[in-house]
Amino acid sequence: MRSIRARLFLILMLTTGGAWTGAACWIYFSTSAEVERALDARLIEAARMVSSLITNQEKHSDRPGQSLLNPAANRTLYERQLSCQIWALDGSLVGRSDDAPEAPLTGDASGFSENSVGGERWRVYAVENQAAGIRVLVGDNVRVRERLVAGVIKGLLIPLLLIAPIMATLIWLSVGRGLDPLNRMARALQTRSASDLSPLDENGAPSEILPVNKSLNGLFDRVTAARERERNFTAFAAHELRTPIAGLKVQAQIALSSEDAAVRNNALRQVAFGVDRTSRLLRQLMDITAAESSEVYPPEDGIELRKSLEFVDEQLRYQLSQSAQVHFDRSLDGIRLNIDPIVFAMAARNLFENAILHSPPSGIVRCSAEREGNVAVIRIDDEGPGIPVDELPNVRDSFFRGRNRTAIGSGLGLTIVDLALSRAKGSFALLNRSEGGLRAELRIKISEPRVDATDADKVSQCARLRPAAIDA
Repeated sequence: MRSIRARLFLILMLTTGGAWTGAACWIYFSTSAEVERALDARLIEAARMVSSLITNQEKHSDRPGQSLLNPAANRTLYERQLSCQIWALDGSLVGRSDDAPEAPLTGDASGFSENSVGGERWRVYAVENQAAGIRVLVGDNVRVRERLVAGVIKGLLIPLLLIAPIMATLIWLSVGRGLDPLNRMARALQTRSASDLSPLDENGAPSEILPVNKSLNGLFDRVTAARERERNFTAFAAHELRTPIAGLKVQAQIALSSEDAAVRNNALRQVAFGVDRTSRLLRQLMDITAAESSEVYPPEDGIELRKSLEFVDEQLRYQLSQSAQVHFDRSLDGIRLNIDPIVFAMAARNLFENAILHSPPSGIVRCSAEREGNVAVIRIDDEGPGIPVDELPNVRDSFFRGRNRTAIGSGLGLTIVDLALSRAKGSFALLNRSEGGLRAELRIKISEPRVDATDADKVSQCARLRPAAIDA
């Protein structure tokens, strides 16, 4: 059920219906008990009244109770309501009401009892009058009694049933009224243009909707900031591309117009350098787009750290002319990372590129790693000038180029590393080493080794054979 209104209506109706059902059951049982007590009290009063009247009339009649229970005189009193019998203590019937059966309504016991007489069930109260020598039996037909109780219950419950549709209508309208603030928010969002990211008004918003309101405003703020970053990024990218392309055009014109071979060769070298720089910038722009938009799919068994780093280094050797060497420590062996290989290669490529470009031609870039629980700490140390302390907080910003920048740099490398690792739920930090140079420290989750069915069978067989080998 997708409708909040329908869901709330159903919950309230079920709750109200449950409460009404409980109340109806309580009314039924409590009213039934009260009516039964009232009818029993009526039987007692009727029996005692008849017994008292017989005692008072005993001196005026030769047969006690005969005139009192004359059918014509007493039809109104006992018709449909009570049946009365008067029995002498010797067991003879002295008198009875018009609708009373001739058979005794009950046995010799006094008080209340239920008996079946002539196929009908009777609720009877018996009182014995020793002074008058009689027993008075007053009874209700149980069928008539139950019909009376049912009539009372119906009179109480039918109004509840008649009110139910009215209550359902009121609940439906009340729920709709309560959801008006949410509907107003929906209408306000529907009428907005795509460029309108102004915050929603939080004044007067109900406490239940206020968290949604605040979350939407937070989302608008984040989207606004992201759009601002994209605009700045696009502007910076256009500027960074415009400059080398303009330089390429100038150098190409010099090469075309100059008759001096040395000048032409120098211009062509500048063209080649500009092409390399522009190509690197375009590749980094595409890397940023890929890091921001691509899905991350780590292999089930992870990637091997050492082989992945060696592959990235081999690819860079074809593109960079610097002779700084990369040394891979033995601590890299045996570590598998839980990371997408493309994402890791993207981050490692830019870190290697920065380390090699900033190191002297005879320098060494060292790669090492260690385990910290289920996390691999990977360190890439170069022998370059490092990064001034005041620039460290800004080096991850797009197109930021510090004082120790290289000619081919574009200020995007560390931005790509940051984006790639954040997508893979990893992290990295930059530290200036005390002995000189910069350290890039990556933290990436280690991939737990999987044991396939074949390996499990081998382990099981070894476990079974080991005791036999020891005995031998």
